[in-house]
Amino acid sequence: MSFPAPAFEAKIVAPGDLSARLAQLPRPLVFTNGCFDILHRGHVTLLGQARALGAAMVVALNTDASVKRLGKGDDRPVNTLADRLAVMAALECVSLVTWFDEDTPIERIRDCRPDVLVKGGDWPVEKIVGNAEVTGWGGRVVSIPFIHQKSTTALLEKIRRL
Repeated sequence: MSFPAPAFEAKIVAPGDLSARLAQLPRPLVFTNGCFDILHRGHVTLLGQARALGAAMVVALNTDASVKRLGKGDDRPVNTLADRLAVMAALECVSLVTWFDEDTPIERIRDCRPDVLVKGGDWPVEKIVGNAEVTGWGGRVVSIPFIHQKSTTALLEKIRRL
C-alpha cells in the first residue's frame, strides 16, 4: 500500500523558489529564523507568539554547515536540515519554511521583505540581523521575551548527564 507525502511537506521551499510562494501568502508577513535543532516548548511558544503578529509566517533554518559554524558543539546539529525542515513545516503556525547557508539570514530576509521580523528575547532589537532593512522599508522588529527558559543546549546537557 502506498501513501501520499504529508501535506505539510509542501510548505518546505528552496530559497530560489521563495518569491513565487511568497506572492501567495497574506500580509502582514512575519519572518523568524534559527537552528531549531531539537524542537522544545520554548521554540513552539515563541513561534506561536511570532505568528500571532501577522497573517503568515516564514521560518528560515540554518543549514547543518551554518549550525556548525555557530560553535554550538561538534555534535550539532543533532537533527539534519531535512529533518528540521519537516518538523518545522508540520507546525500549524508556520506558513513556509526555507533555509540559509550563510552565517546570517540577511539574504532570506531581503528575499521575503517581511512586515515583522522576530527573534527571541535573548536578542536586543538593535542587534537583530535585518533590523535596519526591515525598519527601512516600514516594517517592525520584535524581540519576544522568553516565557519558558528552555534551550536545546541545556536539554542536551541534561541528556548527557543521564
